[in-house]
Amino acid sequence: MHVVIAGCGDLGIAAGLRFHAAGHSVVGLRRTPDRIPAPLAGGAVDLRHEQPVIDGDTGVVVVALAAGSRDTETYRATYVDGLRNVLDGVDSSGATPRIVVVSSTAVYGGAGVVDESTPATGGTPTADVLLEAESLLRDRAPAATLVRLSGIYGPGRTRLVDQVRSGRATVAPPGESSPMTNRIHRDDAAALLVHLATTASAPPLVIGTDDEPVRRDDVLRFLADELGAGPLPAAPVEGPVTDKRLSNALLRSTGFAFAYPTYREGYRAVLAGEGIRYA
Repeated sequence: MHVVIAGCGDLGIAAGLRFHAAGHSVVGLRRTPDRIPAPLAGGAVDLRHEQPVIDGDTGVVVVALAAGSRDTETYRATYVDGLRNVLDGVDSSGATPRIVVVSSTAVYGGAGVVDESTPATGGTPTADVLLEAESLLRDRAPAATLVRLSGIYGPGRTRLVDQVRSGRATVAPPGESSPMTNRIHRDDAAALLVHLATTASAPPLVIGTDDEPVRRDDVLRFLADELGAGPLPAAPVEGPVTDKRLSNALLRSTGFAFAYPTYREGYRAVLAGEGIRYA
């Protein structure tokens, strides 16, 4: 089967290598195709401004765009215009591929348990742009699978690890709570994209997150213990203390199995230097 990864950065490359290992030919599309490793093929295209050429025998298109900036217009050019150009390329090709598009759980507000039946209300400029892109997808490709990923960590995505190592990490004072966080290891995020693109019947909407929502301070204390950093100092929490707990029950029901079901297994792999960061 021929696979196209539109937006072939770190996550897209990791997914593309898994497609290739399963016996598929893969083309990754990005502005700098020389950064796509063999055995993947690279195609040079700025999806924000250009319609890609897609082969007529393409069986899967994965759209994994990344803005690289939280500027609203950059977001719109990347996620809305970029997706529109990919869909135009699909339409022009005559192919009828399975389409899987990456979005973000940032579109969910509120608190408590969140699953695929929870309304996505946006509420920030960038989340509203993501909802605009999702609406475009539903209008243009209603059979596509939309994957809302939680916070990705893994090789090269080590912000909390770096905070602990540098001594900059702080936890909430006694009697206060830190925000609830939801995350997924990069390798599991890549694997679930392949799984949903190749499973017999993928749901139209899937939340991609690991098994354990967790307070940020619990993760920091775990990392401090793993690194032998000692007790972390307390400081007032900056920003809102959220309590959003994402559910992966639907993803699990499709037969997907996590390599890193919680932050413990995932961060231990990160600290051990496992995995490759793809620029």
